[in-house]
Amino acid sequence: MTGPNPNTKHPTLHHNRVGFLKPIVNAPNIEIGDYTYYDDPGGPEKFVETCVLHHYPFIGDKLIIGRFCAITEGARFIMNGANHVMSGFSTYPFNIFGNGWEKGFDVSTWKAELRGDTVIGNDVWIGMNTAIMPGVKIGDGAIIAAKSVVTRDVPAYAIVAGNSAKVVKMRFDDDTIARLLKISWWNWPADKIGRNLDAIRGADINRLEAAA
Repeated sequence: MTGPNPNTKHPTLHHNRVGFLKPIVNAPNIEIGDYTYYDDPGGPEKFVETCVLHHYPFIGDKLIIGRFCAITEGARFIMNGANHVMSGFSTYPFNIFGNGWEKGFDVSTWKAELRGDTVIGNDVWIGMNTAIMPGVKIGDGAIIAAKSVVTRDVPAYAIVAGNSAKVVKMRFDDDTIARLLKISWWNWPADKIGRNLDAIRGADINRLEAAA
């Protein structure tokens, strides 16, 4: 039970709207783990163009997505290039239009708005039409409800919803979450995951710990 090849672009037969992103995305500022997929009726090939916005290499921020994530149609990752300077009276980016407007622009005022890398953990489900704002960190096993706007970090195994997204509930109790994070089944070899699918799908923490 080795499962599908993570380097297959379309792992589901006759269902090309779903694609593993790792073999599809080729961008130096994006890192995506094995088996993470994007589901879109237009196909997954335009994931970067459609879902990753204002991501300019010269800024240096990265979008990092872990393994076994499920990303749904309409998800948007808003990167640091979308930020405007807020320290003055106007947020208008006069400097980018040149013709003299760039003179006197203090680059440090813009750099102060950068929020760092956007990091999505492993086994995260990102619902339809969500927006993940720059620099947000989403923990392993989290669920982002449809149409949520995520403006702050999300704990592991939390379910968040709303604008701005707030924790609705935790998927498991603190002890179980700690045990799951220690097990980190998503880092296991594919054949080991296959042998333990019943425990993963059946929420059998004791069996998972024994397998670890």
